Amino acid sequence: MRRVLAALVMLGVAAAAAAALAADPPEIALTIEKNRFQPDEIKVKAGVPFVLVVTNKDAAPIEFECKELRVEKVVPPGATVKVRIRALKPGSYPFVDDFHHETTGRIVAE
Repeated sequence: MRRVLAALVMLGVAAAAAAALAADPPEIALTIEKNRFQPDEIKVKAGVPFVLVVTNKDAAPIEFECKELRVEKVVPPGATVKVRIRALKPGSYPFVDDFHHETTGRIVAE
């Protein structure tokens, strides 16, 4: 009986920890300034969702777009927006400012 009770307690603790992690994915800062992403390469852990916190320091709006992830988000000048990204498989995921195609970067999931 004690083993069963101990196992149930451990499962409850593990479930609570997993729920806490799922509720608050890590945030990663991404800034655009002078039509350049900083950093232009973001390394993340594969299999773990995260939030990109995109800050536009330029005077014009940008559109963060990653076609492979089906993500598009307009960021007004001087604004910060959060973009939730699902857990990724290992690989490289290019992104672009869709208003300025020369402004590029990538997410690398390892």
